[in-house]
Amino acid sequence: MTPSLPANFLSGVIEGFYGAPWNPEERSDLLQHLAESGLNAYMYGPKDDLHHRVIWRQPYAGRELSELTNFIRQCRARHIHFLYALAPGLDIHFSDPSELERLKERCSQLLALGCEHIAVLFDDIPDSLSADDRLRWTSPASAQASMVNALWTWVREQAPSARLFFCPTPYCERMARAGLGGPDYLSILGRELHPAIDIFWTGPEIISREITVAHVREIGALFQRPPLIWDNLHANDYDGRRFFCGPYTGRPLELRGEIRGILSNPNCEYPLNFVPLRTLGRYVQATGAWNEREEYLRAMGEWQEHFDTFRGVIDLDDLVRFGDCHYLPYSEGPEANRLFKLVHHLLASHPSTWGASAGEFLDESRRWRGFFARLTELTHRPLYHALLRRIWDLREEIDLLARYVEFKSRPGQADLPFQSDYHLPGTYRGGMITRLQTLLNRQPDGALASGVAW
Repeated sequence: MTPSLPANFLSGVIEGFYGAPWNPEERSDLLQHLAESGLNAYMYGPKDDLHHRVIWRQPYAGRELSELTNFIRQCRARHIHFLYALAPGLDIHFSDPSELERLKERCSQLLALGCEHIAVLFDDIPDSLSADDRLRWTSPASAQASMVNALWTWVREQAPSARLFFCPTPYCERMARAGLGGPDYLSILGRELHPAIDIFWTGPEIISREITVAHVREIGALFQRPPLIWDNLHANDYDGRRFFCGPYTGRPLELRGEIRGILSNPNCEYPLNFVPLRTLGRYVQATGAWNEREEYLRAMGEWQEHFDTFRGVIDLDDLVRFGDCHYLPYSEGPEANRLFKLVHHLLASHPSTWGASAGEFLDESRRWRGFFARLTELTHRPLYHALLRRIWDLREEIDLLARYVEFKSRPGQADLPFQSDYHLPGTYRGGMITRLQTLLNRQPDGALASGVAW
């Protein structure tokens, strides 16, 4: 039995990250994944599609037009709602009437292709108006609402069943409290934006650990409508070293009754999103208690078939341990925490006291080494290539720790300095970014302090 959610409740994916957009084959595979996971929507809005943001006034043509047309047809065939997002905020002139006409022209092409719904995004832009626009509006919220309301009226004349979606400039609580967009931005927006237009919201933060019922009710009061959650829980475009394959979590099941829907903006690398999307689908459909760990293990078991090699499928326990090292932005999984505690215990004590703990870690490091070797043999090469950088980085760290423990465990070497011939200065943890990261240190309370002696 599935929960009684409104028929217009949207659940699915936003391709809304910074980075290389997904290719047609990946999007086709995504539609099957959405259908299998019980999700019903996809929004096209990759930040690095120039037509989405930088050259938003220019319609599609040639190969890009053909690919978009074909994908919209695939969405309709699978009964997946297709939303197209335009992001004109970098350079739009609200007081210029021709700008609204350009928005209409873009939307006209999209509606003609079969696009069901339109989103207009004003995220990640300067939060001030031009001199000409300030002569008419005192707030960016008023200028944006005026433009989008006019577009909404026109869109409904062209396509009566279409919905319009809006992303505000302050799209999380922290941004709003910092005053982004000017005084009372959200209140003005809620009051002036047409009530039929849905508003995106990411929660307390851009990447929110939790989104509570109380929080969305408070935001809904400001918006004068329930928000539509743009969820960045599994997004990784802000840190290319990481990806997140943990479960959908930190959102109580009761949240579903307080919002217009949930769209996940996930990992940039399409092949890494199996578990996040599968668990999101089960969250949307869940009727009882939500056990995130059980759902994670269940989804990892289903993902395992993608990890076939020329010598058979990767062991599920090894896959879970690897996934636990790439779990969620604010936490690792239990197996990763166990590994960290074991290594931390060794490094925080004198080698003479290590006892069996050293052998336990060395045995584990050998198992990791074998796992990394198996991953290089994956038959699903796009999956391997998406994982490669993360495999390499984790392998290097575990290998260095194993060499250290082996060295210090030898008789007479516990107090000798350790060096690795495989982890040399400049080639290991080298580069400008690493140097810059040494200059400010994170304190236990979250504050940043100089790591350079005065």
